[in-house]
Amino acid sequence: MTRAAVILSGCGHTDGAEIREAVLSLLALDQRGVAVEMFAPDIPQKHVYDCLNNAELSPSRNVLQEAARIARGQIQPLVECAATSFDMLVIPGGFGVAKNLSNFAEKGKDAEILPAFASIVRDFFAQKKPIAALCIAPAVLAVTLKDAGITVTIGEDAGCAAAIEACGNIHQQAPSHEAVIDRQHRIATCSAYMREDAISPIAKGIDACIAAAVEMAAQAKQHAA
Repeated sequence: MTRAAVILSGCGHTDGAEIREAVLSLLALDQRGVAVEMFAPDIPQKHVYDCLNNAELSPSRNVLQEAARIARGQIQPLVECAATSFDMLVIPGGFGVAKNLSNFAEKGKDAEILPAFASIVRDFFAQKKPIAALCIAPAVLAVTLKDAGITVTIGEDAGCAAAIEACGNIHQQAPSHEAVIDRQHRIATCSAYMREDAISPIAKGIDACIAAAVEMAAQAKQHAA
């Protein structure tokens, strides 16, 4: 059975993991018979955001505790995630990726990446295990894997695309319903909610992204056998 590690960055598109992206990813994995374990950093959030009234709230919340809302409590601290235990890595988007897993929202191409997150991403990449990244996560992936020559998409956001290219990686435009697959580096990405698009095309793009990563994971396992 294929095993996937899913990294969440909180709960909520403005300050954590984008909930729809996380749920659609989990659904796509389950439909393909993939066993999933979820992880999140046990750290304070960058901030807490009131999506109804467009305002910041206090006090701060814990990323792991917030992510547990999506995981229904079945989640572990990020430091317990080991690439050797899984066949693939999935990173749903949301501003939490750019605020809690990194400070990409502030520094773009010069972002600092949470050390535990950076270590996990680099381990999966070094072990040639597929990585699926959604929404803003491909941009943070590009910063983490500087000069790796990976091809990713965040849709067509010019600023994020420029940051990806400045990190020695390649940005490819793609519509919401499609995924960009870099088979050489075993990276699958889709734009998801980088656009204010309808949920149906976004769901198709996420499904295509996860499907490609699962396929590449199965192929990698066959070659290793």
